[in-house]
Amino acid sequence: MKAYKEMTREELLAEKESLEKQYKDFQAQGLKLNMSRGKPSTAQLNLSNGLMDVLNSDSYFNDETGTDCRNYGVGEGIPEAKRLMGEMSEVGPDDMIIFGNSSLNIMFDTIARSYTHGVCGSTPWCKLDNWKFLCPAPGYDRHFRVTEYFGAELITIPMTPTGPDMDMVEKYVNNDPEVKGIWCVPKYSNPQGYSYSDETVRRFANLNPAAEDFRIFWDNAYSIHHLYDDPARQDTILEILEECRKAGHPDMVYKFISTSKVTFPGSGLAALASSKKNLDDVRKYMSVQTIGHDKLNQLRHVRFFGNMANMHEHMSKHAAILRPKFEAVEEAFDTQLGGLGIGEWTKPNGGYFISFDTLDGCAKAVVQKCKEAGVTLTPAGATFPYGKDPRDRNIRIAPSYPPLDELKKAAQVFIVSVKLVSIDKLLEEA
Repeated sequence: MKAYKEMTREELLAEKESLEKQYKDFQAQGLKLNMSRGKPSTAQLNLSNGLMDVLNSDSYFNDETGTDCRNYGVGEGIPEAKRLMGEMSEVGPDDMIIFGNSSLNIMFDTIARSYTHGVCGSTPWCKLDNWKFLCPAPGYDRHFRVTEYFGAELITIPMTPTGPDMDMVEKYVNNDPEVKGIWCVPKYSNPQGYSYSDETVRRFANLNPAAEDFRIFWDNAYSIHHLYDDPARQDTILEILEECRKAGHPDMVYKFISTSKVTFPGSGLAALASSKKNLDDVRKYMSVQTIGHDKLNQLRHVRFFGNMANMHEHMSKHAAILRPKFEAVEEAFDTQLGGLGIGEWTKPNGGYFISFDTLDGCAKAVVQKCKEAGVTLTPAGATFPYGKDPRDRNIRIAPSYPPLDELKKAAQVFIVSVKLVSIDKLLEEA
């Protein structure tokens, strides 16, 4: 089929009539399908059920130093957990602190602490007339909402296949002292699945911030979340803390990581890696906030995995479940939307999302049309600061949660919706 823009009005109307019949068929089925959130499926959760059997009432509850993990103390995490999480995050155990179950919670705490008490002795952000945060977009909506909640002025930075537009990042960071940070998902980014190039990481490390309290919020959420076992199809990125040290800026980064999509979301481990200066700053508030996080959960994870090689093997099992889902969506888009000129989509090597761009001004209408046919998607605009996509075109597709047969049907509803909305747009402009 030729591109929609090359069709005559009569051809578009005939195509629309055929598509409307398909759409009504979907509506008649009473579908309740969901592609809105990147949640692991039940089959993925089952991979970690062995965690529940690692500890029981007869277990030895002490860590390798002899500390009883049932009791208070060891606020920064037991040594063996710090080693495992450090290896996952590509840093040494002394460069990190293990917290509770959520890296998003650590990010919120870090913003809150900076807002109320400042960063390493600098002026608290709450006492400033204005402070800004850079938001590469499309990006992770929950990141943007955290800084919006605390009153930051959010600035959109366009994403490219190699990472954020670094010319724009450098211009803001190096010249504007009101810019206090930037959100980053450097590997298999949410939602496009892009990974930062070596040049991008090095340019981040060589920033010269106008604000002494500027920090890069490096959310390495998908550090080992490959879709393919073939190393040639696995993205790799430079380790940001090491690059910052080489560039003479050791304190510029907070690096976050968790096992939320490795074991159980909400019941995993989360950690922060950074410089000694930054971690010492964190320790001050931790001494007030908690007497220790869940060491039994740390012990459970360490004994379940044993080492990083076993964690990689575990993630290969995740990939075997996820890969057919991503490929089914990509194949449907390729065969039914390819060449029509009404959409573009990413084909990531890892992570949890596919990013779809409609014609300008069509995303909200597509999401609504899907909803009316029983398919729930992430709201259009959610991947941009303040929930406003200036071109109204980006839609985040989350293939992970639905069973494969439901996912294939949801993809068909999505495709028909994209076609119908696009035809209406083209007829309107003709």
